[in-house]
Amino acid sequence: MSSKKVQTFFFSTFGVVAAFAIAIVVNFIFSTVNSRIDLTADKVYTVSDGTKKILGKIDTPITIRYYYTQNEANAPVFLKNYAQRVEDLLREYKQMAPKFIKLEKLDPQPDTDAEDSANLDGIDGQMLQTGDKFYLGVSFSSLDQKEAIPFLTPDRERLLEYDLSRAISRVMVAEKPVVGIMSALPVMGSNPTPQMMRMGQFQGAPQWVAISELKSDFEVKEIQLTAEEIPDDVDVLVVIHPRGITEGMEYAIDQFVLGGGKLIAMVDPLSIIDRQNNGGGNPMMGGGPQTSSSLDKLFGSWGVTFEKSKVVADLNFLSRMMRGSQPEDNLTVLSINSSGVNTNDIATSQLGSLLMPFAGSFSGDPADGLTKTVLLNSTDDSQLVEGFLAQMGGQAITKDFKPDGDKKSLAIRLSGKFKTAFPDGKPGSSDEPDPADGEKKEEKKEDSDHLAEAAEDNHVVLVADADMLFDQFCVQVQNLFGARIVTPRNANINLLQNLVEQMAGDANLINARSRAIRTRSFTLVAKMRTEAEAKYRDQIKELEGGLQETQRRLNELQRAKEDKSQRFIMSPEQKTELEKFRKQQVDTNKKLKELRKDLRREIDSLQNRLKWANILGMPAVVIVLGLLVGLIKRQRTAAK
Repeated sequence: MSSKKVQTFFFSTFGVVAAFAIAIVVNFIFSTVNSRIDLTADKVYTVSDGTKKILGKIDTPITIRYYYTQNEANAPVFLKNYAQRVEDLLREYKQMAPKFIKLEKLDPQPDTDAEDSANLDGIDGQMLQTGDKFYLGVSFSSLDQKEAIPFLTPDRERLLEYDLSRAISRVMVAEKPVVGIMSALPVMGSNPTPQMMRMGQFQGAPQWVAISELKSDFEVKEIQLTAEEIPDDVDVLVVIHPRGITEGMEYAIDQFVLGGGKLIAMVDPLSIIDRQNNGGGNPMMGGGPQTSSSLDKLFGSWGVTFEKSKVVADLNFLSRMMRGSQPEDNLTVLSINSSGVNTNDIATSQLGSLLMPFAGSFSGDPADGLTKTVLLNSTDDSQLVEGFLAQMGGQAITKDFKPDGDKKSLAIRLSGKFKTAFPDGKPGSSDEPDPADGEKKEEKKEDSDHLAEAAEDNHVVLVADADMLFDQFCVQVQNLFGARIVTPRNANINLLQNLVEQMAGDANLINARSRAIRTRSFTLVAKMRTEAEAKYRDQIKELEGGLQETQRRLNELQRAKEDKSQRFIMSPEQKTELEKFRKQQVDTNKKLKELRKDLRREIDSLQNRLKWANILGMPAVVIVLGLLVGLIKRQRTAAK
């Protein structure tokens, strides 16, 4: 073997061994460092700023016990992969607060101390098909406080960071948050009226299920609309249909928000429950007094516009309702699906369907220093209709329905530094001072506790419907052998619970975003479909107009007959009109069929082009790069 070949063999072998050794060393070094780079567009794998602030405020030791059955061969692979991602996130938490967080990883095998520990911590083992239990949960403890996530289901992976941060936040607080409830509706229940007692009904209306559910997790206090202040211990104030609210209470809410209190306000342009309580009869029938509620002074200060007399009608969220004995489609009773829910927000990301009867909408640009996040919205196929028209039933709205192409905001969150809506101070306290004691009044004004601006960022949630919390619209209640069985109809109560839970916890929890995956929709395809549907509706309207005109013409000819005995025999004029209509109908149907064919053909062509571009795009790029590299090498070889 020549020296040149030996040298080549030596260097090539040495190079491979050296590269292998370097790879081992680099891998060993980086295996001890729990770090990663998030290249996703939405930063899905980056811990949020809210979580970082929560961890930064820890001042007492917190023990996190991570229970994971590691050697269960029959466990699904996706659970094992998810368990690894959970552990990675927990290690990131420990790195951010190494002095206070102690992370323990336990393997609860059958009949072991780890399994006993899991049971004591409230961690549930899920039964596999083999009969064995699989544990995947986390417990948190600090001093006398304990919190547990019994089982980490992959279905909530998008909320994993929020769940962990919420648990840490809870073990740092010793008492239950206090939730204040203020409403013009009998949400807390009501005593029987004298009329009810005369009729033999000695029991009043029960407490709404939504309030009962809140009481299971929070301390709930009722606050009257006529009160002048909000108790100091209230953490979250829930205002439900504040009809008739006094200016003094609106000022109290203003100061409550500026002082750091959290507000959830559910206003209503047409409260059918309030109308029913005031003698309006069946809430789904017309007639009766119309009621609405708002917080005019506060909304104006925050840059929010709320139409108190108009409700949202949506072609895509219509509900099938009974009107009398006949079913009908009602566009103003909104059955909201995922297309109307903000899946990138913690409070709404896991919601299912919602029902909002006669909901209003919020518009306008928020005031300086505030930002707006839309939580619930209508679709583009919607418009605002007058409340009195909505009471007349679905057909009255459908007849002249014409969408304006804008999405309506049904629920929003305002965040930032709020400013007072009462710059002159408390209403009724800014009168001119008496000259005799003007100096004393001036001193009293200077010593006032009036807040003009919030010291820190705060959050307010506004919902454009209050009736959605009434039992009829959110739960099904049955009495079974004296027991009251409650079954949810939708996610209405879940929405309220999520909002209160989020607001009652650490303020930074609101900033702990959901790890939601944004859908990249085909906007061009959607636009084409919307335009075609608009043309389709115009054609239908034209056809119906022609039908009505022909029917009117036939009726006129029928009434014009002099011989009443010939009323049921068609005249030549009627036959001519009928033939004309039939021809028009056939021509219109042909045009509609051609329109639908052209629509499908164009959409299919566009989708096929996009599909092939995605399939062939990357291989084409690789081939081109390979050819360029080969060409460059060939040119360098030729130059030598």
